[in-house]
Amino acid sequence: MSAQSVQAWLAVNAPDLRYIEVEASTATVDAAAEALGVEPGRIAKTLAVRVRDDLFLLVTRGNARLDNRKCKDALGARPRMLGPEETLAATGHPVGGVCPFALTRPLPIYLDESLKAFDVVYPAGGSLNTSVEVPTERLYELVGERWVDLCRLPEEAVGE
Repeated sequence: MSAQSVQAWLAVNAPDLRYIEVEASTATVDAAAEALGVEPGRIAKTLAVRVRDDLFLLVTRGNARLDNRKCKDALGARPRMLGPEETLAATGHPVGGVCPFALTRPLPIYLDESLKAFDVVYPAGGSLNTSVEVPTERLYELVGERWVDLCRLPEEAVGE
């Protein structure tokens, strides 16, 4: 039902966006990048994160990693990724298809600054073989609560 809920949400809120369904899996960043023919950084992965009692979604570029130090500095505590069952319960989407659209309940959605490197990104579309092509700024306009700097890129030193 998750893919259908995303399609319905897009039809109402962003009918201009392209919903993409492919035969191959898009459940991982590398698989999605290969299936869509784009670089991994353009895959906008959506992470369900808890910091203390606060639950939020973080949309970041595919090849970025959540940085514990940045999270602690910005949010006052270390982040904890939700497990698959918690993620499904919180978002209505399965891990591998989690996206910031058509959530089962309202959640704050933060977009990581790392996404700004791309004019167009590809978040999942609610299932393990769907994506949405969306300009980065349009993604923020549609679902973003605020821009944050919580991730590090592969080329950044781990100790920084």
